[in-house]
Amino acid sequence: MQTTIKQLAHQFFSEIQAIRHHIHAHPELSFQEYETAQFISNKLNEFGIEHKTGVAGTGIVALIKGKNPDHNCIALRADMDALPILEANDCSYASKNKGVMHACGHDVHSACLLGAAKILHATKDNWEGTIKLLFQPGEEKHPGGASLMIADKALENPKPNAIYALHVYPHLPLGFVGFKSGQYMASADEIYITIKGKGGHAALPHQTIDPISIAAQVLVALQQIVSRKANPLIPSVLSFGKIEGGFATNVIPEEVKILGTFRTMDETWRSEAHRLIKEITEGICQSYGAKAAIEIPKGYPSLYNDPILTEQASAWAADFLGKEQVVTLDKRMAGEDFSFYTQHMPGCFFRIGTNTNNEKFTAPVHNDRFDIDEQALVIGMSMMAWIAINALNTK
Repeated sequence: MQTTIKQLAHQFFSEIQAIRHHIHAHPELSFQEYETAQFISNKLNEFGIEHKTGVAGTGIVALIKGKNPDHNCIALRADMDALPILEANDCSYASKNKGVMHACGHDVHSACLLGAAKILHATKDNWEGTIKLLFQPGEEKHPGGASLMIADKALENPKPNAIYALHVYPHLPLGFVGFKSGQYMASADEIYITIKGKGGHAALPHQTIDPISIAAQVLVALQQIVSRKANPLIPSVLSFGKIEGGFATNVIPEEVKILGTFRTMDETWRSEAHRLIKEITEGICQSYGAKAAIEIPKGYPSLYNDPILTEQASAWAADFLGKEQVVTLDKRMAGEDFSFYTQHMPGCFFRIGTNTNNEKFTAPVHNDRFDIDEQALVIGMSMMAWIAINALNTK
């Protein structure tokens, strides 16, 4: 079976490369993936794979049944959305949708899953069980397409016993794959603070309640949460990426808005940090006569890779690619909504190397020059197929 999968991956490469080019050239933002979903649906029809569209809006759920479909069920997931980035790459498949770009590799993920689907469909007489394919919208945007797919019963009828997903990794060369057991990625919460003061003439500060100077003190004080309130052994990040207020040199504005993010890998500390952010902000504002409106919508939970599944998948990858091609990943403070699935079943989220010898295609994700060595498509589709077949034989 291993030889067959490798042969089919190479055989299907040109077709899957063309699919990736099409998706990359026609990116769509989170929860707006209408044309992408239709394109993927058309491909699944061409492959002869049964599927349902319109799940959580633009999501797709497909089923591939082997012999004895009730033997076991596992799921494979890919995300479809792009980012609001103006692409800087000069290539034939560069984005045709100005200001929108597949800068996080979701075009690669969807193409790899379609490639794996074609391999699995071609070999379905050689394995037992059912493989569920999830093409998911909105990974990049709160509340996360994964949570909406789950709410729309994407994990039911049949319910998978395990779920797997891959992600591009430009810090790793082509041919390598990476795994991390246990806690891998952080929870990701957005912070929205509005400080309401009293505007007026900058030459008469005593007649105002200056939200700009108050905001400065709030920002400095909140940094103490991680440096002095967090257990140093718990990974934590509190960052602010936007502050806006005012419109002239001689006008003190009525309000200032501060936007940020909080990330950690501990749910108890996560809740405590939210409380501290609100308490400190409200306390400082109150002491100066200002008011604070604070919203911290709970975002993605931290991503936990099931140790048993991850060790199994790592061993299967070593058997497929060679032990020297499999690496252990470091923890990351970025967020990933695949974590919602892992709250319902064991999961494994792994990485595939996409750069060329650490010399080409090294731009990070969310960068306007991100791209991949497209031979990674061969690795991606074959690894997903190989892991899926092995997982079906493991209960």
